[in-house]
Amino acid sequence: MKSRFLLLGVTLCLIASFPACKTKQSAYKVAYEKAKEKPAVEETVEYQAVEPVYQPPIVEKVEVKKEKVTTVVGTGLKRFSVVIGSFQNKTNALSLKERMEADGFKVILAQNEAQMYRVIVATYDVKTDAAIARDDIKAKYAPAYADAWLLEQQY
Repeated sequence: MKSRFLLLGVTLCLIASFPACKTKQSAYKVAYEKAKEKPAVEETVEYQAVEPVYQPPIVEKVEVKKEKVTTVVGTGLKRFSVVIGSFQNKTNALSLKERMEADGFKVILAQNEAQMYRVIVATYDVKTDAAIARDDIKAKYAPAYADAWLLEQQY
């Protein structure tokens, strides 16, 4: 008899709990419905363009190779020059010279005392100007002329 009362009690508890399991609207859906009712506010974010600050190379740290060179082709060789190629063979040097002239450079071909031909694409009186030009050429033609270097003319 005890087990019948126990079974009856469990059954009544189960029947009483069914209305409590009724599905309710989720809290997320309620928040979503409230958000839909509110007018949308557009956020405007203004971005200001910032130009990078150019810092010229530190002249003391710019490596320069000193050589006595004579002009073979071209004129106007100054104290500091940007060299993009160095060849033992004059034909190879002339080939690079022609390619760079096609890109708009005024190229000078010079020869050092060891009979090496230097292909010079820019020449300046000031070391800083030459270093800036070298860096510009490296950036524009990367990686082709990443090993461009500065030559200081010895008289």
